[in-house]
Amino acid sequence: MKTKYILSIFVVLAGLSSCNKFLDVDPDNRTEIDTYQEASTLLGSAYSENDYIVVSELMSDNIDDYGLTSFNSTSRFFDQVFAWKDVTESNNESPERVWGSNYMAVGTANLALQKLDELGGPEDLSLREAYAEAYLCRAYGHFNLVNLFCMPYNKRTSEKDLGIPYATEPETEFNPVYERGTVAEVYRLIEKDLEAGLAWVGDSRYRVPKYHFNVQAAYAFATRFYLYYEKYDKAIECATKVLGSDPSSVLRDYAAIQAMPSAVTAGKEYVSSSSPSNLLLMTAYSVLSRFFANYTSYNRYSHGTYLAATEDMTATNIWGSNSAFVNKTHTYSGSMDKVIFWHVPYLFEYTDPVAGTGYNRAIYPAFTTDECLLNRAEANIMLGNYQAACDDLNLWMHNYTTSTLVLTPDVVKDFYNGVKYATWKDGTIKKHIHRDDIGEEGGYKETMLQLLLGVKRIETMGYGQRWFDLKRYGIKVYRRQMDDTYTPFRVTDSLEVYDPKLGTEADPRWAVQIPYKVVLAGMEPNPRNK
Repeated sequence: MKTKYILSIFVVLAGLSSCNKFLDVDPDNRTEIDTYQEASTLLGSAYSENDYIVVSELMSDNIDDYGLTSFNSTSRFFDQVFAWKDVTESNNESPERVWGSNYMAVGTANLALQKLDELGGPEDLSLREAYAEAYLCRAYGHFNLVNLFCMPYNKRTSEKDLGIPYATEPETEFNPVYERGTVAEVYRLIEKDLEAGLAWVGDSRYRVPKYHFNVQAAYAFATRFYLYYEKYDKAIECATKVLGSDPSSVLRDYAAIQAMPSAVTAGKEYVSSSSPSNLLLMTAYSVLSRFFANYTSYNRYSHGTYLAATEDMTATNIWGSNSAFVNKTHTYSGSMDKVIFWHVPYLFEYTDPVAGTGYNRAIYPAFTTDECLLNRAEANIMLGNYQAACDDLNLWMHNYTTSTLVLTPDVVKDFYNGVKYATWKDGTIKKHIHRDDIGEEGGYKETMLQLLLGVKRIETMGYGQRWFDLKRYGIKVYRRQMDDTYTPFRVTDSLEVYDPKLGTEADPRWAVQIPYKVVLAGMEPNPRNK
């Protein structure tokens, strides 16, 4: 069923964000743009300043509940998100702000497109790179929204699953009406914008290309999009444009990061614009650098030693133990139980230096060559090109670890068939995957995916991407509490997945509930089980 609603209130919600005054005036008069330079400059605001990372990381299986111990630093917002409840609290991380900020970015892109049309249109070759950035920003904003607030794309259900409104015009009236549509419809529109952006994308306009959709970032975005859209040939084609003939030359230099004199400088190096691995850097009003760092802030929910030792960062894997990692893990205990990588430098924006007040900020890489390499490997696995996938996984493993093992499909299959599947109480690096297109458990495709998903979990740790992999591959997630020995004590909830063999349906909470104020404005909420 298609529903209609008023979009203005969502943009107003973004206007209530920390520093965003974009809609303090009437929409028709908010921006006067008369030159190409002004239209081009406007596009610097077509990127969301409120990101999904803390929400998606907190909802994933990267986090456990330490509320039974002495670790009780939390908030109602963190409690609601961890428990997959419909969020009623509002802050810079909340779904309300993520929704509003992404629609604000989309609205800015639409305004820029309108002004570019007035300045000469796409027939003017000098305008085309600005057009490309606007189309890419519009596509990316909707991509973030549909993947957070909707069920994952799949050919079985996406023609009927509720989507999000796709805004293609700047607002010139207070109450414009939009249709919500379906997930499949949203993906088709994203693809249309993405293709328009790729046709004209270029780097000549940018003073600091890494903070805009430069050519490589655009193709990295396309790689992720086509992977999610199950168009694997296109994902491989776009990834290859990013990685070139020698991917090893553009992967992250973890040895350089480890050589940094402190965690602070290591974090800054990780997000450096000079790193060839970082393709698009973004900033956000976020507590990410406190949540996923050695701070006691919000320490009730954490990526702790048990989880790390059994499932990911310090678990024995196909390359051996984590002592083989070039990118070293950091463990903190006492007033917390955390195992982390130093990937997010702590930043604070002072609005009153004397009073010491301001906003938590974060800089993070939205796209990297390392993720792009793994996305290409995943696409090759789904097409049955297992040796090609192993070639890319070898590149990642030999860059990330000191292991000299050479992965082949048989080596991967034999190793993972010797690993037990995880349960809520006994974690392992292997979890049941529930999809119709992966074949039998223990086969080449399933075991290759076990390795791929585990590697992506480590590579993207702390950046929220694990949640979307869980959604796409139907991996059941538990909410478990840890006891005073930091081991699993009990399960308080779980997210069921679609599996016709087991007779289970996907829990509708995989789609984050749309903001409460948006529902009050008349939009149909995402369904929930009674």
